[in-house]
Amino acid sequence: MSASRRSGTAQPTDPENPGEGSGADSGTPGGGSGESSGTGGPGSADLLAALLDGMDAALCAFDADGVVTHWNREAARILGWSPEEAVGRRGFAGWAVRTADADEIEGRLLAAMHAPGRQVHEFALVTKDGGRVLVRTQSAAVPGPDGKPAGLYCAFSEVHAQIDLERSIALSEALFDDASWGVVLVDADLRPAVVNAHAARAFGVGRTAVLGRPLGELLAQGVEELESALTHVLAEGAPPAPAELWVSMRGDVQGAGERRCWRSGFLRLGSPLAEEPVPLGVGWLFQDVTDAKVVEQEAAQLRFRSNQLHRAGRAAGECEDPMEAATAHLDFALAGFADHALIDLTTSLEPPRLVRAAASPVGSPGPVLPVPMAGLPVRYPDGHPALQCVQRAGSVRASAGAAAPDAARGWAKARQWPDSTVHALCAVLRSRGRTLGVVTFLRSDSRPPFERSDATYAESVAVRVAAAVDLAGVLGGS
Repeated sequence: MSASRRSGTAQPTDPENPGEGSGADSGTPGGGSGESSGTGGPGSADLLAALLDGMDAALCAFDADGVVTHWNREAARILGWSPEEAVGRRGFAGWAVRTADADEIEGRLLAAMHAPGRQVHEFALVTKDGGRVLVRTQSAAVPGPDGKPAGLYCAFSEVHAQIDLERSIALSEALFDDASWGVVLVDADLRPAVVNAHAARAFGVGRTAVLGRPLGELLAQGVEELESALTHVLAEGAPPAPAELWVSMRGDVQGAGERRCWRSGFLRLGSPLAEEPVPLGVGWLFQDVTDAKVVEQEAAQLRFRSNQLHRAGRAAGECEDPMEAATAHLDFALAGFADHALIDLTTSLEPPRLVRAAASPVGSPGPVLPVPMAGLPVRYPDGHPALQCVQRAGSVRASAGAAAPDAARGWAKARQWPDSTVHALCAVLRSRGRTLGVVTFLRSDSRPPFERSDATYAESVAVRVAAAVDLAGVLGGS
C-alpha cells in the first residue's frame, strides 16, 4: 500500500477499482508531486496529511471527475469510513449517501467547482454502520495550474455541533452588546481585556478606556476583595454562589466616591484548544443591586431597633428605680448604634446649664451607670451641641469630619467627650411640656457619621428616657 493511502491521500488510476492506486502521491485534488520539498524536510504529501488530520473539521476532496482524493481523521470519526476505505471512490453513491439521494447531493457538491466562493449546504450522510448524520458542508473549487477547476474540497461538520458553535458565538456577542448586566473578561494579570457597554457605564468611563488598566486605577474601595476573588477563581475555579462586593470609583472617573453594591458571579476561562487546561482569565458578570441592598439593610436595621426598643421597655418595666430604667433604655440603644452614651439634666439656672446624671464607661464596654449628683454643671463651652439641643428642643448632629487623629482628639476634648469621639448626636429629653435635659450618643472613627434615620431612633429612645427621668424627679421630690 502506498504512503499516500496510509496518510489518507492517493490518486487512483482506475475509478472503478478504488482498491488500486497509482503509486504516486497526490498533493492536491487532480494530482501532484509527493517528493520532498527540501533536503531533510517532510514530503508534501506527508505534510498535507498531517495538516488535514490535525483539523477540527471533517474534510474531503474530489478531483475533476468526482473521485475522492483526500479524507481526514475527523471525517473518519464522524462517518466511520477510514481513509483507506474512502480515498479512490467515485462520489458518495452507495456508501456515504443513500443511492436515492446520491444524484442530488453529488450535483450540489460538484456544482461548487463552477461557482464563485464557498457554497454551503446541509444534507444527510450515511455512516459505516448504517446510521445517518445531518451535516453542514462548505465546498469550494480548487484551481489547477491552468486556472481551471481541478477539483473541489468539502469541509463538513455535524449540524448540532455547528449550531452549538453558532449559539456560543451568538451568546458571546449578545453578552457584550445587549446584556442588562456588566460583563468583563479579566486576563490572567487581573486587567480587563473585554468589557460590555453596561460594565463601562458602571465604571464611569468608555469601553476602550477600561481595557488593560489595573483594577486599582478604577476602584477606590473594594479592589482588594475583587482581586482576591479573581485570584481564587483562577486557582480554584468558580465559587458556588454569587458574591456581593461593595465598591466605589476613583476620583478621576464618573460617580467617584459613591459606594455601590455589585452582585458578582465568576467563571474561569480555559482554552478549548489545549490538551491541558490553560487559564485565559476570568469571566466576571455583575449587576448593581445597591438600591435593593440599601432597602434590605434599612429594613433589617429597623427591625433590630424596634426589637431593641421593645426589649428595653420590658427591662425598664422591671426596674424599681426610675433612673435605673432610664439607663436600661440606653444600654439597649447602644447595641450596634453608638460607642458611648451620656445623660445631662438641666438646672434651674439662667441660662440653663447641664449636670451629668449618667454615663457609659470610657475605654471599655459596660452598662450606662448613674454618676454622683454633685450639682456642678458640666463645663460645656458656648455653642456646644448639647446646649444647642436644649435651646432648639431638637436633635443636633456633630462630627469632626475627616480631621487628622490629633485634630479629632482636640475636637473631642474641647467638647468634654472621650478622646476617641469623632461623631456625636444629641437628642432632647422632654416630658410634660418641659425640657429635662439631653441624651448624647458618641461614635468613634470605626463607625460612620450619624444620619437622619439615626436621629429618629435617638429621639424614640429619648422619649422613653425622659419619661423615666421625669418619674425619678417626681418621686424624688415627693
